[in-house]
Amino acid sequence: MKTDRQVKQDVEEELAWDPAVDSTRIGVEVEDRVVTLSGHPSSVAEKVAAEHAAHRVAGVRAVVVDMTVHLPHDERHTDEDIAKAVRAVLHWTAGLRDDAIHVQIEKGWITLSGKVDWGYQRQRALRAVSQMRGIVGVSDAIEVAGDVVAGDIGATIRKAMQRHAEREANHIDVIVQDGTVTLNGKVDSYAEREVARGAAWSAPGVRVVIDNLVVE
Repeated sequence: MKTDRQVKQDVEEELAWDPAVDSTRIGVEVEDRVVTLSGHPSSVAEKVAAEHAAHRVAGVRAVVVDMTVHLPHDERHTDEDIAKAVRAVLHWTAGLRDDAIHVQIEKGWITLSGKVDWGYQRQRALRAVSQMRGIVGVSDAIEVAGDVVAGDIGATIRKAMQRHAEREANHIDVIVQDGTVTLNGKVDSYAEREVARGAAWSAPGVRVVIDNLVVE
């Protein structure tokens, strides 16, 4: 098992290696293999990339994000301009209806609301907007309004996990109640965790995914 010092060094090296991250702007602290990222990335996309980079490191149990986006002066725009750009991005994102998602912007911070039929549509909208320039943050208030499908959603999710990698299905406990899926258990890597999360979000009738998975 890695020590906190080893985890810290590996995370710092991963941040420096990732071309989407300026590692000089990101601070790293580790306690009991829980990584805290601080600092001032220049975009939400860079902030997300830094979080993903930390998750990729073997031995990281969890990542706490304590970063604040500081935009370069030439990328600061009015809320009106950002709103137009967000609407355009959502319009050109496959799988999303124009009238499904509402946009509110205050001082560069975007809040997405509305209703979609599938959990993956909510995730797709958030990913698309998070890659935009000139924003300082994104809040998710989107509801998944699809009907909860009768039957064992948990069994559907487990089958999806088995198609990707057998280990996830054997070591993850899936609890389903009223469209909320809770994932408990241990996985070997961030990639395995993403497989489980993706399978849960792709199941019909899933409105919320609570991820309690621990990366060992």
